[in-house]
Amino acid sequence: MWRLLHVFAIAALIGSAAYVYSVKYQTIYASEQIVKTRHQIARERDAINLLRAEFAHLTRPDRLQALADAQLDMQPLALNQIVKADDLPDQAPKVDSIGRKLESLGLLGESATPSAGVTGATPAVR
Repeated sequence: MWRLLHVFAIAALIGSAAYVYSVKYQTIYASEQIVKTRHQIARERDAINLLRAEFAHLTRPDRLQALADAQLDMQPLALNQIVKADDLPDQAPKVDSIGRKLESLGLLGESATPSAGVTGATPAVR
């Protein structure tokens, strides 16, 4: 009886030691993964900062002005090109071209689309 109890206690001791070692190695693995992730985050932040610096370098106003002068062949703005908002023509009325096409094909029945510039037009009742 005592021998059986001793064998059981030794087996429990060995089992608990194996469990503790497995937990230890899982913890070490998880901490290594955390360190790797932190290093990867630092590398990505450095890459983002590098890209921001490169973007700031490429979008310098003096550089863009030189490129625009060389590539776009633009002329300076003349005074007669400046107008007031009141001098602009009125906006053209909006026309539902798809609705008009469907009406001409006879797919909508009466007039389901509003008429452009026609007063008194009512949509079809279904």
